[in-house]
Amino acid sequence: MMRTISAMVGKGSVSHNSRQFNAKNTDPERTPLNINYCNEDIREVYHRLFDDALERFNAKQTRSDRRIDDYYEKIRRGKQEKPFHELILQIGNCDDTGATTDVGAKAKAALDEYYRGFAERNPNLCVFSAHLHMDEATPHIHIDFVPFITGSKRGLDTRVSLKQALAAQGFKGGTRRETEWSQWVQSEKEHLAMVMERYGFEWEHKGTHEKHLSVLDYEKKVRSEEVAELDAKVTEKKSEIAALDQQAEQAQAEVKEIEAVLATVEKQQVKIAEIEKVQPKRSALTGKVSMTEAEYDTLQTAAKKYVTYKRKDIGLQKQVDQLTEQLVQKDSFIDKLKGIIAGLRNKIAELEQKLSSRDSIREQMERGKLKSENDSLRKENQKLRDVLAAHGIPFGRKQVDRDSR
Repeated sequence: MMRTISAMVGKGSVSHNSRQFNAKNTDPERTPLNINYCNEDIREVYHRLFDDALERFNAKQTRSDRRIDDYYEKIRRGKQEKPFHELILQIGNCDDTGATTDVGAKAKAALDEYYRGFAERNPNLCVFSAHLHMDEATPHIHIDFVPFITGSKRGLDTRVSLKQALAAQGFKGGTRRETEWSQWVQSEKEHLAMVMERYGFEWEHKGTHEKHLSVLDYEKKVRSEEVAELDAKVTEKKSEIAALDQQAEQAQAEVKEIEAVLATVEKQQVKIAEIEKVQPKRSALTGKVSMTEAEYDTLQTAAKKYVTYKRKDIGLQKQVDQLTEQLVQKDSFIDKLKGIIAGLRNKIAELEQKLSSRDSIREQMERGKLKSENDSLRKENQKLRDVLAAHGIPFGRKQVDRDSR
Protein backbone atom coordinates (compact mmCIF):
# COMPACT_ATOMS: atom_id res chain seq x y z
CA MET A 1 0.00 0.00 0.00
CA MET A 2 1.40 3.36 -1.04
CA ARG A 3 0.85 6.01 1.63
CA THR A 4 2.21 9.50 2.19
CA ILE A 5 3.85 10.69 5.40
CA SER A 6 2.89 14.18 6.55
CA ALA A 7 5.09 16.03 9.05
CA MET A 8 3.78 19.31 10.45
CA VAL A 9 4.78 21.84 13.09
CA GLY A 10 2.05 21.82 15.72
CA LYS A 11 0.64 24.79 17.62
CA GLY A 12 1.41 23.08 20.92
CA SER A 13 -2.16 23.02 22.29
CA VAL A 14 -1.41 20.50 25.03
CA SER A 15 -4.87 20.74 26.59
CA HIS A 16 -6.46 19.85 23.25
CA ASN A 17 -3.96 17.07 22.52
CA SER A 18 -4.66 15.48 25.92
CA ARG A 19 -8.41 15.87 25.32
CA GLN A 20 -9.06 18.09 28.31
CA PHE A 21 -11.65 19.43 25.89
CA ASN A 22 -13.02 18.06 22.60
CA ALA A 23 -12.97 20.17 19.45
CA LYS A 24 -15.57 19.92 16.69
CA ASN A 25 -13.32 17.70 14.54
CA THR A 26 -13.15 14.93 17.18
CA ASP A 27 -15.49 12.03 17.89
CA PRO A 28 -15.74 11.62 21.69
CA GLU A 29 -17.02 8.05 21.28
CA ARG A 30 -13.66 7.07 19.73
CA THR A 31 -11.50 9.05 22.18
CA PRO A 32 -10.87 5.92 24.31
CA LEU A 33 -8.98 4.50 21.28
CA ASN A 34 -6.35 7.25 21.62
CA ILE A 35 -2.96 6.49 23.20
CA ASN A 36 -1.71 8.96 25.81
CA TYR A 37 2.01 8.34 26.31
CA CYS A 38 2.80 11.22 28.68
CA ASN A 39 1.43 14.58 29.76
CA GLU A 40 3.75 16.35 32.25
CA ASP A 41 3.52 19.91 33.50
CA ILE A 42 6.13 21.79 31.45
CA ARG A 43 7.19 23.85 34.47
CA GLU A 44 8.09 20.67 36.33
CA VAL A 45 10.06 19.53 33.29
CA TYR A 46 12.01 22.82 33.33
CA HIS A 47 12.77 22.38 37.03
CA ARG A 48 14.05 18.86 36.40
CA LEU A 49 16.18 19.81 33.42
CA PHE A 50 17.56 23.22 34.37
CA ASP A 51 17.40 23.91 38.14
CA ASP A 52 20.93 22.65 38.85
CA ALA A 53 22.38 24.62 35.93
CA LEU A 54 20.41 27.70 37.00
CA GLU A 55 21.86 27.48 40.51
CA ARG A 56 25.41 27.24 39.12
CA PHE A 57 24.76 30.21 36.80
CA ASN A 58 23.35 32.45 39.53
CA ALA A 59 26.21 31.59 41.91
CA LYS A 60 28.70 33.08 39.43
CA GLN A 61 26.90 36.38 39.02
CA THR A 62 28.30 39.41 40.84
CA ARG A 63 25.35 41.58 39.88
CA SER A 64 21.84 40.83 41.13
CA ASP A 65 20.20 42.06 37.91
CA ARG A 66 21.89 39.27 35.94
CA ARG A 67 20.50 36.50 38.13
CA ILE A 68 17.55 34.51 36.77
CA ASP A 69 14.67 33.74 39.14
CA ASP A 70 12.50 31.61 36.81
CA TYR A 71 14.14 30.08 33.72
CA TYR A 72 10.84 28.98 32.17
CA GLU A 73 9.42 32.50 32.37
CA LYS A 74 12.63 33.95 30.95
CA ILE A 75 12.36 31.67 27.89
CA ARG A 76 8.60 32.13 27.54
CA ARG A 77 8.85 35.92 27.56
CA GLY A 78 12.03 36.08 25.49
CA LYS A 79 12.38 36.09 21.71
CA GLN A 80 15.42 33.88 21.24
CA GLU A 81 13.88 30.46 21.90
CA LYS A 82 10.43 28.88 22.22
CA PRO A 83 9.71 27.06 25.51
CA PHE A 84 8.90 23.87 23.55
CA HIS A 85 8.19 22.54 20.06
CA GLU A 86 5.61 20.16 18.61
CA LEU A 87 5.94 17.66 15.77
CA ILE A 88 2.83 16.07 14.21
CA LEU A 89 3.20 12.95 12.04
CA GLN A 90 0.41 11.38 9.99
CA ILE A 91 0.21 8.36 7.69
CA GLY A 92 -1.95 8.78 4.60
CA ASN A 93 -5.07 10.94 4.54
CA CYS A 94 -8.77 10.71 5.36
CA ASP A 95 -9.54 9.22 1.91
CA ASP A 96 -7.11 6.28 1.96
CA THR A 97 -6.32 5.83 5.70
CA GLY A 98 -9.47 6.65 7.65
CA ALA A 99 -9.24 6.19 11.41
CA THR A 100 -12.25 3.84 11.47
CA THR A 101 -10.87 1.46 8.79
CA ASP A 102 -8.62 -1.60 9.03
CA VAL A 103 -5.92 0.39 7.23
CA GLY A 104 -6.28 3.08 9.90
CA ALA A 105 -5.71 0.45 12.60
CA LYS A 106 -2.46 -0.60 10.89
CA ALA A 107 -1.39 3.06 10.69
CA LYS A 108 -2.03 3.36 14.43
CA ALA A 109 0.18 0.33 15.13
CA ALA A 110 2.96 1.75 12.94
CA LEU A 111 2.82 5.17 14.65
CA ASP A 112 2.85 3.50 18.08
CA GLU A 113 5.95 1.47 17.26
CA TYR A 114 7.64 4.54 15.76
CA TYR A 115 7.08 6.56 18.96
CA ARG A 116 8.50 3.83 21.20
CA GLY A 117 11.96 4.56 19.76
CA PHE A 118 11.68 8.36 19.67
CA ALA A 119 13.45 9.11 22.98
CA GLU A 120 16.38 6.81 22.19
CA ARG A 121 16.90 8.48 18.80
CA ASN A 122 16.57 11.97 20.26
CA PRO A 123 18.46 12.25 23.59
CA ASN A 124 18.45 16.06 23.41
CA LEU A 125 14.67 16.36 23.02
CA CYS A 126 12.83 15.90 26.32
CA VAL A 127 9.27 14.76 25.50
CA PHE A 128 6.71 15.91 28.07
CA SER A 129 3.47 15.44 26.11
CA ALA A 130 2.74 12.80 23.45
CA HIS A 131 -0.64 11.57 22.17
CA LEU A 132 -1.74 9.31 19.29
CA HIS A 133 -5.20 10.33 18.09
CA MET A 134 -7.76 7.94 16.63
CA ASP A 135 -10.83 10.12 17.27
CA GLU A 136 -10.19 12.37 14.27
CA ALA A 137 -10.39 11.62 10.54
CA THR A 138 -6.88 10.15 10.14
CA PRO A 139 -4.49 8.49 12.65
CA HIS A 140 -1.73 10.90 13.69
CA ILE A 141 0.58 11.59 16.62
CA HIS A 142 1.47 14.80 18.50
CA ILE A 143 4.92 14.93 20.13
CA ASP A 144 5.75 17.97 22.30
CA PHE A 145 9.33 18.33 23.51
CA VAL A 146 11.84 20.70 25.11
CA PRO A 147 15.14 20.84 23.15
CA PHE A 148 18.21 21.25 25.37
CA ILE A 149 22.00 21.09 25.32
CA THR A 150 24.60 20.46 28.00
CA GLY A 151 28.12 21.86 28.38
CA SER A 152 27.19 25.26 26.99
CA LYS A 153 29.90 27.94 27.37
CA ARG A 154 27.47 30.87 27.49
CA GLY A 155 24.46 31.35 29.73
CA LEU A 156 23.38 28.27 31.64
CA ASP A 157 25.64 25.27 30.99
CA THR A 158 22.42 23.28 30.39
CA ARG A 159 19.99 25.44 28.46
CA VAL A 160 17.19 25.52 25.84
CA SER A 161 18.29 25.56 22.19
CA LEU A 162 16.57 23.82 19.26
CA LYS A 163 19.37 24.53 16.79
CA GLN A 164 22.14 23.30 19.11
CA ALA A 165 20.12 20.32 20.35
CA LEU A 166 19.61 19.05 16.80
CA ALA A 167 23.25 19.82 15.96
CA ALA A 168 24.31 17.68 18.94
CA GLN A 169 22.35 14.82 17.34
CA GLY A 170 24.22 15.22 14.05
CA PHE A 171 21.98 17.60 12.10
CA LYS A 172 24.27 20.48 11.20
CA GLY A 173 22.26 22.29 8.53
CA GLY A 174 24.24 24.83 6.59
CA THR A 175 22.43 25.27 3.28
CA ARG A 176 19.52 27.44 2.30
CA ARG A 177 16.91 24.68 2.51
CA GLU A 178 18.76 22.02 4.48
CA THR A 179 18.31 23.47 7.97
CA GLU A 180 18.79 21.47 11.16
CA TRP A 181 15.00 21.17 11.51
CA SER A 182 14.37 20.03 7.93
CA GLN A 183 17.15 17.45 8.13
CA TRP A 184 15.84 16.12 11.43
CA VAL A 185 12.22 15.91 10.20
CA GLN A 186 13.38 14.05 7.09
CA SER A 187 15.29 11.59 9.29
CA GLU A 188 12.21 10.99 11.48
CA LYS A 189 10.05 10.41 8.39
CA GLU A 190 12.57 7.84 7.17
CA HIS A 191 12.43 6.04 10.54
CA LEU A 192 8.63 6.01 10.33
CA ALA A 193 8.80 4.70 6.75
CA MET A 194 10.94 1.75 7.88
CA VAL A 195 8.39 0.91 10.58
CA MET A 196 5.52 1.27 8.10
CA GLU A 197 7.03 -1.42 5.86
CA ARG A 198 6.45 -3.99 8.61
CA TYR A 199 2.74 -3.20 8.43
CA GLY A 200 2.44 -3.41 4.65
CA PHE A 201 2.89 0.27 3.84
CA GLU A 202 5.25 1.81 1.29
CA TRP A 203 6.17 5.48 1.56
CA GLU A 204 4.73 7.59 -1.24
CA HIS A 205 6.95 10.66 -1.37
CA LYS A 206 5.18 13.97 -1.58
CA GLY A 207 6.45 16.93 -3.54
CA THR A 208 6.74 15.22 -6.96
CA HIS A 209 3.75 17.24 -8.19
CA GLU A 210 5.69 20.50 -8.04
CA LYS A 211 6.70 20.26 -11.69
CA HIS A 212 3.02 20.74 -12.56
CA LEU A 213 2.79 24.05 -10.74
CA SER A 214 2.68 27.20 -12.81
CA VAL A 215 5.96 29.06 -13.03
CA LEU A 216 4.48 31.92 -11.03
CA ASP A 217 3.20 29.68 -8.21
CA TYR A 218 6.49 27.80 -8.05
CA GLU A 219 8.48 31.02 -7.85
CA LYS A 220 6.17 32.27 -5.11
CA LYS A 221 6.80 29.08 -3.18
CA VAL A 222 10.58 29.47 -3.56
CA ARG A 223 10.44 33.12 -2.49
CA SER A 224 8.39 32.19 0.59
CA GLU A 225 10.99 29.62 1.57
CA GLU A 226 13.78 32.14 1.09
CA VAL A 227 11.96 34.75 3.20
CA ALA A 228 11.42 32.19 5.97
CA GLU A 229 15.12 31.35 5.90
CA LEU A 230 16.13 35.02 6.05
CA ASP A 231 13.79 35.52 9.00
CA ALA A 232 15.51 32.63 10.76
CA LYS A 233 18.93 34.15 10.04
CA VAL A 234 17.86 37.54 11.43
CA THR A 235 16.61 35.84 14.61
CA GLU A 236 19.87 33.90 14.91
CA LYS A 237 22.02 37.03 14.51
CA LYS A 238 19.93 38.93 17.05
CA SER A 239 20.43 36.02 19.46
CA GLU A 240 24.21 36.21 18.92
CA ILE A 241 24.18 39.96 19.60
CA ALA A 242 22.23 39.45 22.83
CA ALA A 243 24.79 36.87 23.98
CA LEU A 244 27.72 39.16 23.11
CA ASP A 245 26.06 42.11 24.86
CA GLN A 246 25.79 39.94 27.93
CA GLN A 247 29.49 39.03 27.73
CA ALA A 248 30.42 42.69 27.30
CA GLU A 249 28.39 43.69 30.36
CA GLN A 250 30.08 41.00 32.42
CA ALA A 251 33.54 42.09 31.22
CA GLN A 252 32.79 45.71 32.09
CA ALA A 253 31.65 44.65 35.57
CA GLU A 254 34.96 42.80 36.04
CA VAL A 255 36.85 45.91 34.91
CA LYS A 256 35.12 47.94 37.62
CA GLU A 257 36.06 45.33 40.22
CA ILE A 258 39.73 45.48 39.14
CA GLU A 259 39.72 49.27 39.26
CA ALA A 260 38.28 49.12 42.78
CA VAL A 261 41.11 46.80 43.89
CA LEU A 262 43.72 49.13 42.36
CA ALA A 263 42.18 52.07 44.21
CA THR A 264 42.46 50.13 47.48
CA VAL A 265 46.15 49.42 46.82
CA GLU A 266 46.86 53.07 46.15
CA LYS A 267 45.31 54.06 49.49
CA GLN A 268 47.84 51.84 51.26
CA GLN A 269 50.82 53.83 49.93
CA VAL A 270 52.55 56.59 51.94
CA LYS A 271 51.22 60.09 51.30
CA ILE A 272 54.47 61.90 50.35
CA ALA A 273 52.76 65.28 50.08
CA GLU A 274 51.85 65.26 53.78
CA ILE A 275 55.46 64.49 54.78
CA GLU A 276 56.83 67.36 52.66
CA LYS A 277 54.63 69.79 54.58
CA VAL A 278 56.52 69.02 57.82
CA GLN A 279 59.00 71.89 58.55
CA PRO A 280 61.30 70.96 61.53
CA LYS A 281 63.10 73.84 63.34
CA ARG A 282 66.59 73.66 64.87
CA SER A 283 67.25 75.49 68.15
CA ALA A 284 70.16 77.96 67.96
CA LEU A 285 71.18 77.33 71.57
CA THR A 286 70.89 73.56 71.95
CA GLY A 287 71.06 72.48 68.33
CA LYS A 288 68.01 70.22 68.82
CA VAL A 289 65.32 69.90 66.16
CA SER A 290 61.77 70.71 67.22
CA MET A 291 58.35 70.40 65.52
CA THR A 292 54.70 70.71 66.37
CA GLU A 293 52.76 67.81 67.82
CA ALA A 294 50.67 67.56 64.63
CA GLU A 295 53.84 67.37 62.52
CA TYR A 296 55.23 64.68 64.80
CA ASP A 297 52.03 62.63 64.45
CA THR A 298 52.23 62.95 60.68
CA LEU A 299 55.81 61.70 60.58
CA GLN A 300 55.06 58.87 62.98
CA THR A 301 52.04 57.72 60.90
CA ALA A 302 54.06 58.02 57.72
CA ALA A 303 56.89 55.95 59.20
CA LYS A 304 54.51 53.19 60.26
CA LYS A 305 52.87 53.14 56.85
CA TYR A 306 56.26 53.11 55.18
CA VAL A 307 57.40 50.08 57.18
CA THR A 308 54.14 48.28 56.40
CA TYR A 309 54.39 49.23 52.75
CA LYS A 310 57.99 48.01 52.45
CA ARG A 311 57.01 44.65 53.89
CA LYS A 312 54.22 44.27 51.36
CA ASP A 313 55.97 46.05 48.52
CA ILE A 314 56.89 42.99 46.51
CA GLY A 315 53.43 41.36 46.87
CA LEU A 316 51.56 44.59 46.17
CA GLN A 317 53.61 45.42 43.11
CA LYS A 318 53.01 41.93 41.75
CA GLN A 319 49.29 42.30 42.42
CA VAL A 320 49.23 45.71 40.72
CA ASP A 321 51.05 44.33 37.68
CA GLN A 322 48.65 41.39 37.40
CA LEU A 323 45.56 43.57 37.79
CA THR A 324 46.86 46.09 35.28
CA GLU A 325 47.46 43.30 32.76
CA GLN A 326 43.97 41.93 33.36
CA LEU A 327 42.55 45.41 32.88
CA VAL A 328 44.28 45.77 29.51
CA GLN A 329 43.03 42.34 28.44
CA LYS A 330 39.44 43.14 29.47
CA ASP A 331 39.53 46.46 27.62
CA SER A 332 40.83 44.67 24.53
CA PHE A 333 38.14 41.99 24.88
CA ILE A 334 35.39 44.61 25.18
CA ASP A 335 36.67 46.44 22.08
CA LYS A 336 36.71 43.14 20.21
CA LEU A 337 33.14 42.36 21.27
CA LYS A 338 31.99 45.80 20.19
CA GLY A 339 33.52 45.18 16.77
CA ILE A 340 31.79 41.81 16.44
CA ILE A 341 28.46 43.30 17.54
CA ALA A 342 28.78 46.12 15.01
CA GLY A 343 29.46 43.57 12.28
CA LEU A 344 26.43 41.52 13.29
CA ARG A 345 24.22 44.59 13.31
CA ASN A 346 25.35 45.36 9.76
CA LYS A 347 24.57 41.76 8.79
CA ILE A 348 21.07 42.09 10.24
CA ALA A 349 20.55 45.31 8.28
CA GLU A 350 21.58 43.49 5.08
CA LEU A 351 19.25 40.58 5.83
CA GLU A 352 16.34 42.90 6.60
CA GLN A 353 17.03 44.73 3.33
CA LYS A 354 16.90 41.39 1.53
CA LEU A 355 13.59 40.62 3.24
CA SER A 356 12.26 43.96 2.06
CA SER A 357 13.37 43.24 -1.51
CA ARG A 358 11.74 39.78 -1.34
CA ASP A 359 8.48 41.42 -0.32
CA SER A 360 8.84 43.83 -3.23
CA ILE A 361 9.42 40.93 -5.63
CA ARG A 362 6.38 39.18 -4.23
CA GLU A 363 4.26 42.30 -4.81
CA GLN A 364 5.58 42.61 -8.36
CA MET A 365 4.72 38.97 -9.00
CA GLU A 366 1.20 39.49 -7.64
CA ARG A 367 0.77 42.58 -9.84
CA GLY A 368 2.08 40.61 -12.81
CA LYS A 369 -0.39 37.83 -12.14
CA LEU A 370 -3.30 40.30 -11.89
CA LYS A 371 -2.21 42.02 -15.11
CA SER A 372 -2.01 38.67 -16.86
CA GLU A 373 -5.47 37.71 -15.66
CA ASN A 374 -6.81 41.14 -16.67
CA ASP A 375 -5.33 40.83 -20.18
CA SER A 376 -6.82 37.36 -20.49
CA LEU A 377 -10.27 38.66 -19.49
CA ARG A 378 -10.00 41.50 -21.98
CA LYS A 379 -9.18 39.08 -24.79
CA GLU A 380 -12.07 36.83 -23.78
CA ASN A 381 -14.40 39.83 -23.67
CA GLN A 382 -13.31 40.93 -27.14
CA LYS A 383 -13.92 37.44 -28.51
CA LEU A 384 -17.45 37.48 -27.13
CA ARG A 385 -18.03 40.92 -28.62
CA ASP A 386 -16.84 39.69 -32.02
CA VAL A 387 -19.18 36.69 -31.83
CA LEU A 388 -22.15 38.91 -30.90
CA ALA A 389 -21.32 41.35 -33.68
CA ALA A 390 -21.05 38.53 -36.23
CA HIS A 391 -24.60 37.40 -35.35
CA GLY A 392 -26.02 40.92 -35.31
CA ILE A 393 -26.67 40.85 -31.58
CA PRO A 394 -26.33 44.29 -29.96
CA PHE A 395 -24.13 44.71 -26.89
CA GLY A 396 -23.60 47.55 -24.48
CA ARG A 397 -26.00 49.10 -21.93
CA LYS A 398 -27.24 51.95 -24.22
CA GLN A 399 -28.08 49.69 -27.15
CA VAL A 400 -29.99 47.26 -24.96
CA ASP A 401 -32.00 50.10 -23.35
CA ARG A 402 -32.81 51.57 -26.81
CA ASP A 403 -34.01 48.19 -28.13
CA SER A 404 -36.21 47.66 -25.10
CA ARG A 405 -37.97 50.98 -25.82
